[in-house]
Amino acid sequence: MTDDVKPEPATTRSASRVLVVEDEPAIRDVVATALRYQGHVVNEIGDGTQALAMATDSSFDLIVLDVMLPGLDGFEVCRQLRDRGRFCPVLFLTARDQTEHRIQGFVAGGDDYLTKPFSVDELTLRVAAILRRIGRDGSPEVLTVDDLVLEVAAKQVRRAGHDIELSPTEFRLLHYLMINAGIVLSKTQILVNVWDYDYDGSDNVVELYIGYLRRKIDKDRTTLIHTRRGHGYVLRQPDR
Repeated sequence: MTDDVKPEPATTRSASRVLVVEDEPAIRDVVATALRYQGHVVNEIGDGTQALAMATDSSFDLIVLDVMLPGLDGFEVCRQLRDRGRFCPVLFLTARDQTEHRIQGFVAGGDDYLTKPFSVDELTLRVAAILRRIGRDGSPEVLTVDDLVLEVAAKQVRRAGHDIELSPTEFRLLHYLMINAGIVLSKTQILVNVWDYDYDGSDNVVELYIGYLRRKIDKDRTTLIHTRRGHGYVLRQPDR
């Protein structure tokens, strides 16, 4: 196991439950595998009618829902779920990229809309953004990496027992690094999850805020925040 691909035990997270509804087995497998790799518990199904029954009878944190499905199409599945009082977020997947189709998806009760072909990175980032907005990003209330402690609800950070004052953006950045401890995160991933995926500014802001954090977290201490040149940043346990 390398520290570039696996989270560290100190930040074990409670998984979100995701239902993937897609009738093309190859696409369904790619989506489900990517979400499982992110730590989610994933159920898969390829039929709209069966998906409606499953989402009605079971509780999910998010549904990734194809539009063109046998049985009921994705728009109708979402519409009927809303009529039944089920308000689990829905991310539509579809080859229909016209504005009227996007509007139809949102009118049906969808929360986001991703057109095919799509990148797996964008899919997982959109899923993370939705779960973060509803408070189901899967992170524990207290995060610990070495002698660094972050308390989510109290918005407090300590290292070696000493309080560290962070701005709201610095806190969000550190939180994202800590829930992904041991994983190299690209600037794009950080922008999407800390500044939201519709942020239209320069990605230099990531480098700037990493610098702010380092001066507060790592100054005169063992380094926890590392640069992987050409790849991104990683917060990990120090080498012993």
